[in-house]
Amino acid sequence: MQIKNTTALVLGAAKGIGKAIAAALAREGARVVVTYYDWPEASDLMKHEFAEADFDFLPIRADLRDPDQVAIVFDKIRSHYGGLDIMINNIERGGMPVVHGAYTPGQWDLEMETTLKAKWWMVKHAMPLLKQAPEGALITFSSIAAIVGRSGPAGLIFNDGYAAANRAISSFTETWAREGAPTVRVNELMLGFFETRHAEKTQGWGLLTDEQRRQITETTLMRRTGRIEEIVAAILFLISDATFITGAILRMDGGYILGHASPPPIPPGALNESR
Repeated sequence: MQIKNTTALVLGAAKGIGKAIAAALAREGARVVVTYYDWPEASDLMKHEFAEADFDFLPIRADLRDPDQVAIVFDKIRSHYGGLDIMINNIERGGMPVVHGAYTPGQWDLEMETTLKAKWWMVKHAMPLLKQAPEGALITFSSIAAIVGRSGPAGLIFNDGYAAANRAISSFTETWAREGAPTVRVNELMLGFFETRHAEKTQGWGLLTDEQRRQITETTLMRRTGRIEEIVAAILFLISDATFITGAILRMDGGYILGHASPPPIPPGALNESR
């Protein structure tokens, strides 16, 4: 799929991963619709930088937990660009135990509404537009919390509600892939610890002790956290090159899931070859 002259919707584009993806798509020649809600200073900076770069972009402030505001987002896309080719479903809450403590009823609702329900509402409105395009690409972000839950070194960062929401996302991915076929490819990028998502540039990482941070990186086979440019490269691959991949989950965690136990050496065995 060629990115040039397409229209792409990137959620959560005020800063970090969303902003980097939107900028990369714009540099490839896409028209980018960027949503934001919180972080007013970061949002203003994003809009200033995109204007300075002469990107073709449409910023929309919207609370994507509200179905009425979601509908307005897509009304604006239709009126401004006429259609949609690419959607990056990058929205979550991610309540960290080390930051937020135990769930309150309000925190629980915020987690489900942001990490899970908002994604579903966005795709409900996006899919008809994506299916009208000659070919479309939908990529949803999730977390390895879906696999590890609130356990091990990650347990201070991943809450159990966040883990449950992310496990549900994979079910959505399969349903959306069926709905989008044959022209819309739907895939999921399941992230581990990245600098602006659960790692160095987040509040939760700073609240961990040196030993707790070391345990996370030591569990990761690559012995480090991920970088934003690595996510951008994966997104560009899924859009442009992965033309026969749909309904798949690409786990991008530096090997964290595999790092809990190393394989032991092969023992000599009960039977000796010389016998």
